[in-house]
Amino acid sequence: MTVSDGNLHVGDETTESSTLSLDDGDIHVCQTGPRDAPALLLIHGSASSTRSWDRLVPLLTGSHRVIRIDLLGHGRSAKPAGPSYAVPDQARRAGEALDRLGVGRAIVAGHSSGGAVATALAERRPDLVTALALVNTGPGMHAFIPSESAVITPSQWPPTDEQLRRFAGTAFSRAGYRIPQELLDEVRMMTYHTLTATMQGIRDYLEQRALPDRLAVLGRPLLVIFGEDDRRWRSSSAADYRVVPGAEVELLPGLGHSPILEDPERTARSLLAFTAVHAVRED
Repeated sequence: MTVSDGNLHVGDETTESSTLSLDDGDIHVCQTGPRDAPALLLIHGSASSTRSWDRLVPLLTGSHRVIRIDLLGHGRSAKPAGPSYAVPDQARRAGEALDRLGVGRAIVAGHSSGGAVATALAERRPDLVTALALVNTGPGMHAFIPSESAVITPSQWPPTDEQLRRFAGTAFSRAGYRIPQELLDEVRMMTYHTLTATMQGIRDYLEQRALPDRLAVLGRPLLVIFGEDDRRWRSSSAADYRVVPGAEVELLPGLGHSPILEDPERTARSLLAFTAVHAVRED
């Protein structure tokens, strides 16, 4: 079942917002751009939502049908306590969402842990994923940079704005960048369970097998974009992805963990150069 939530405006573009009723819970979906253009699915990271892509979307819709989803437990999607928040299950739901939208082939881009979900989707549905773009996605837990300031305890939930800014602070490195209020609000909409279960699911997936090893056997074109000043994942680890045949790896100086927010124009240039080569229209 699909329920229309109406239209939103992102830049000069009209975005159709709707809700897909899946077995595990309702999934919020946004679509922007021509419906007959090649599909580009954008998957956000942990403790984030479709809103993290807002500034990037208008730069992509000239050549793509841009589809964004709030993963279960995030944003405006359902936040049930029962279902699994493991990466393969989040990937399964993303695939089901594309099926419901009538999308048979898509380039899939993921930011941070969204890149792990994109990888799992390609593993599960190689018929669906034509190419992948990973933005500041750590290749394995060996590349993770721990931070004590990121700890929020159950007794502190829901957190204050100041706690959230400390929690999210390592996600940005550009001087003077201020985290948009709407992103803080959407983190607060999560439950403590969905936050911790999602983060544990990412850790489990990366510890089971590193992403470059998973991607190397899939035979899909790969673009890796990494902010060189990332404070969550060592940017030098981007080189790990070169084991994937033909992988393109690009470091962005002066940017941190979230180039999609810190400098969407520069991120879009890299992404569009890649999709121009690998985009596939539906038959």
